[in-house]
Amino acid sequence: MRALRYPLAVAVALLLAVPCPVRAEDRGVVGGQIVKVADAPWMVALASRERFGGVRSGHFCGGALVGRTTVVTAAHCLSQEVLGVDVLDAKDLRVIVGRDDLRGSAGSEVPLRSVWVNPGFDTETNAGDVAVLTLAQAVPSGRSIGMAQAGDAAYAPGTAAGVYGWGDVNGTGAYSNKLRGARVLVLDDGLCRHAYPGGPEGTYDSATMLCGGLPLGGRDACQGDSGGPLVARGRLVGLVSWGSGCAQAGRPGVYTRISSVAALVRAHSTESLSGAPAATALPGASAPLGRPQPDAPAQWGPR
Repeated sequence: MRALRYPLAVAVALLLAVPCPVRAEDRGVVGGQIVKVADAPWMVALASRERFGGVRSGHFCGGALVGRTTVVTAAHCLSQEVLGVDVLDAKDLRVIVGRDDLRGSAGSEVPLRSVWVNPGFDTETNAGDVAVLTLAQAVPSGRSIGMAQAGDAAYAPGTAAGVYGWGDVNGTGAYSNKLRGARVLVLDDGLCRHAYPGGPEGTYDSATMLCGGLPLGGRDACQGDSGGPLVARGRLVGLVSWGSGCAQAGRPGVYTRISSVAALVRAHSTESLSGAPAATALPGASAPLGRPQPDAPAQWGPR
């Protein structure tokens, strides 16, 4: 779930375990479309059937593979407020790899070797919202995505990006069963500071955060998408973190800026992540959202 300026309630988290009366499988990330995992092989789901039930494989947050055994996600996903227990007591935590539909059994559910939650995560400002999960077994090569470093053109305002997840499709608790993706834009820091200057709606910090969406709203991450990736130019630029509402005009989504936490991720990974390649789709897959598509028309996908 995406962190809002008010504390996340466990009751909201538990909505993820409840079947939805609407046809959530035909919708998804607000303003998004169905995406195959083959098109976004680095996309993973964080799951705990013990905490969130088995209807949707126990999903409660998203994450991204940045190595064969390294997953990055949001620190707030692993808080006691979300899990209901200390993360060390959530014994059945799994990372689901290669599964499009959370009601199915495709792909694999990989147990964890270790969990590192950023002790510098500020629950008041949401700065430093990152955690590193080390898988107990390596996933096949070719699934990871590179982390965009400071100065990368992928962070430039106006850059097309893609956000992914199985979260709420309209802000009412209608969670998607199938992976969704939405085309958004990396937004100018000035616009984001204007949207979140401080107070109850939050404070935007361009040093640690990145803003994404559309100026008039309509496409965004939402609750249940937290920790999932924001991808631009085939590289990971952000992790879904917080925002005011979902897909509202003038209230864009706020992401953890990957360049501000990449050193921490590397320091707490058991593998070398330097020089990680840009995202590549698996054989036979189409280019993922957020990857340059020279032949594509100048538009951002269906609303």
